[in-house]
Amino acid sequence: TVHDTFHALMLAELDRNGTTTPDIFEKINLRLAQSVTARNALGLDKNDNSREIATMLYGEIRPGGYIRFVNFGHPPPLVFSAEYERFMEVDKARMVQFLALGLEIPEDNPDRNKYLSMARRTRKMNSSDIAEITLMSPGDILFLYTDGVYDGSDERNRLQIEQVIRERKDEPAKGICNAILEYAVKQDEYLEQVSEKDRIDDKTAFVIKRW
Repeated sequence: TVHDTFHALMLAELDRNGTTTPDIFEKINLRLAQSVTARNALGLDKNDNSREIATMLYGEIRPGGYIRFVNFGHPPPLVFSAEYERFMEVDKARMVQFLALGLEIPEDNPDRNKYLSMARRTRKMNSSDIAEITLMSPGDILFLYTDGVYDGSDERNRLQIEQVIRERKDEPAKGICNAILEYAVKQDEYLEQVSEKDRIDDKTAFVIKRW
């Protein structure tokens, strides 16, 4: 459902230069806020209080290592420096992150009372909410991931992933990505051994490498 909504809005809402605008992502967010079809597609059971959520990270890559993206519900990306061989600190002020799709409705939306929302933003999205990262040097890597790979908070896990990338940093992006996923699967085996299966989640990893 997220994909269908995204594709439909992309065709209808691109600006005259064929580029994305914040309004596209706000409409996708609202589409997931109160939609029977969307909730059914996410597996909502009326007899179960739990529900699935839909996350989205949309990015555009420009020449010179410039990347702009909008993030709904994903952990923040990590940037690995080829020169320093470690993850670098990223300016958090430029890493705008929203709740998962449909969970946060802007206060200035005239129809906000029609939607079920866990939180409300003071305003709709604008260009300042689109995050920006630049991979400065050849070999620099942008690492995107879901909770099943890394939850964004465990320092030990972060250092281990950093080591995996350091050992494979000269390989193509595909090889680096596969190595990270192999590491994540091994972590699942450990979680099963210590009876923490509830921490195991779906895994998606995406590596962008500047050549």
